[in-house]
Amino acid sequence: MHQRSETMRRMFSAVLAAVVISQLAAAPLLASEVKPVITVTGQAGVKVAPDMATLRIGVETLEATAAEAMEKNSAQMRRVQEALRAAGLKDRDLQTSGLSVQPEYSYPEKGERVLQGYEASNGLNVQVRDLEKLGGILDQVTRDGANDIGGLSFGLQESAKALDEARVAAVKDARRRAEMMAEAEGVKLGRVLEIREGAAPGPIPMMRMAAAAALMSPAPIEAGEMEYSASVTVTWELLQP
Repeated sequence: MHQRSETMRRMFSAVLAAVVISQLAAAPLLASEVKPVITVTGQAGVKVAPDMATLRIGVETLEATAAEAMEKNSAQMRRVQEALRAAGLKDRDLQTSGLSVQPEYSYPEKGERVLQGYEASNGLNVQVRDLEKLGGILDQVTRDGANDIGGLSFGLQESAKALDEARVAAVKDARRRAEMMAEAEGVKLGRVLEIREGAAPGPIPMMRMAAAAALMSPAPIEAGEMEYSASVTVTWELLQP
């Protein structure tokens, strides 16, 4: 039994030695197959005019009791919602963002705090898909009881096309840079080995309207432009001319 184990050990050692020798022999060949590459990041942005706006419209009321504050607030918010629907907005464009009733106190210099009443607050997130109507909508809802308007921002209803244009432009920018550097070194670009999209910032508004401006009549609004950006990293083989 001992003789058989010794024979098995010698055979395993011989096989292991053969594998090591074959790997060492192949190492120079593998090293010679490594080809030079170049990796470049391209960036691009596409500017487009927005076609929608998102904002928050709120109603705040202060009354002696919580019930009175809530009743008055609900009546004003219903008028606001009716005005928005009359302007062509759909149910999908309106979303309640917050509803609360809380006591309001005054704090005299001496003595205990004094209850002034109860404040009811109701907020509505609104999407306006026709920017030509935005100024008129803001004017109307302020007349109907909205007294807290803010968070105005602009965007695109369909942003995929703008993002795709930015991606294509980013790839072209990466190739332009790579070709310039390759030419400086006297080599040429070969096949593409890898393309990776980087994390790009969201749409950047080129102009925003201050929330306070929404309370002016008529409301002066400038939508400006949106810029959609893309970043792409591409790796090419390098070839000798």
